[in-house]
Amino acid sequence: MTTSTETRGRALYRAEQVRELDRRTIAAGIAGFALMQRAAAAAWQVLREAWPQARSLSVLCGAGNNGGDGHVLAALAAAEGWTVQRVALKPVEALTGDARLAADMATAAGVALEPWRPGLTLAGEVVVDALLGTGLAGEVRGDFREAIAAINAAGRPVLAIDIPSGVHADTGDELGVAVKATRTVTFIGDKLGLHTGRAPALTGEVIFRGLDAPGSAAADMAPVAELLHRDAIAAALPPRPRDAHKGDAGHALVLGGAPGFGGAALLAAEHAARLGAGKVSLATAPEHVTASLVRRPEVMVHGVRGAADLGELPGQADVLVVGPGLGQGSWGQAMLQAALDAGRPLVVDADALNLLAGRLGGLTRDDWLLTPHPGEAGRLLGTSAAEVEADRPAAVSELQRRYGGTVVLKGAGSLITGPSGLAVCPYGNPGMASGGMGDALSGILGALLAQGLPLETAARVGVMVHALAADEAAAAGGQRGLLAGDLASCARILVNPTMGE
Repeated sequence: MTTSTETRGRALYRAEQVRELDRRTIAAGIAGFALMQRAAAAAWQVLREAWPQARSLSVLCGAGNNGGDGHVLAALAAAEGWTVQRVALKPVEALTGDARLAADMATAAGVALEPWRPGLTLAGEVVVDALLGTGLAGEVRGDFREAIAAINAAGRPVLAIDIPSGVHADTGDELGVAVKATRTVTFIGDKLGLHTGRAPALTGEVIFRGLDAPGSAAADMAPVAELLHRDAIAAALPPRPRDAHKGDAGHALVLGGAPGFGGAALLAAEHAARLGAGKVSLATAPEHVTASLVRRPEVMVHGVRGAADLGELPGQADVLVVGPGLGQGSWGQAMLQAALDAGRPLVVDADALNLLAGRLGGLTRDDWLLTPHPGEAGRLLGTSAAEVEADRPAAVSELQRRYGGTVVLKGAGSLITGPSGLAVCPYGNPGMASGGMGDALSGILGALLAQGLPLETAARVGVMVHALAADEAAAAGGQRGLLAGDLASCARILVNPTMGE
């Protein structure tokens, strides 16, 4: 799943795989009800650590094993003297197996049980969501929909058990309505759908507990994805040798900035320079040359009116970044065609992607890195942004299958996929919803490729650096008003991980 220069992040699985891990764990000698008790105990520990002053809770229990976890947690809380409101979406008489054992355990512990009814007041200081688990595939309906709405309206902190009810465990999509949790504690195997798409806005902090399941249970099961960890940045970017020179750090060329659209290309070029490319060139419309010289004189700017003005420049670069401010007119088309003809690795973004989706459809390459947002991904796939967001993992995999190379699907929980597999970036924040962020990422990726990182490694490291730089900039000044230009100085520190040693 990872390249040799990376450290491995946490394995992510689909819901069906986690159910198989659960089955294997039970087959290895841990009874199903004992495993349920471990899950509830882990959730109870997380709850106490998160809200140490609380002394009451409301637990909403569904019909399956997720509800069983809630019943056991209710019993544990009552045993420690907490006031517990236990609400059942299904009568105890309708429960079977371990879920029925769990409900009986809570009853034996003296925890009262009340059936769900519309208008029910949730009295606990903390609400526990144990309604729906990872098996949910269709839209939430009926009493469960009403109960989820009541949880979200209660104004209390929420602990979701295994997954917020209403979130698709494989895609991260919201199935009509979903619990908005403060924390989510998930078990046995971490789920892909908790980390991308709509899910990051609903899970709160995700805490994984393996429940001491035997490692052999997953020995022959390939995870569907990897949750990236920032340690991979240092692994991919060791200190430079003392005799390094700019030729060793590569030459990145940014092609963009059609007449009237110069800012995007300037941002990409500046980030390429700040991220360590030895030389950065910018080919842009002539009217943007002065702005580039004033803003960043270290960038070698070239005013070009058409492809003929590029001369030998594309062939002299180690990597080309094409798309920021490119436009879809004749100037942008000429720049993209020149980039395609140069025979160099490419970072393709913005209008270059829109041109690929339209006039230049059907191209496939192994040496390019495509960076669409959901709207651009939809155009590349001939579908809508909403359909892309409904199943981001499927969309990014189909993009890579059709177009080759490595693909970054931007958004909450950005996805990166290439021949080695799928990875998820857990960093970033809503402040990144501002103009120019994609241009900054393109420049970062171009710089890393220029310095010799393999395509997938550059994509994974670059997406993390971009997101973590935004997190650090937001921590310093807040999310609202965060600008793409704020990232460069933070990103520079991140790509020098041994600076303080």
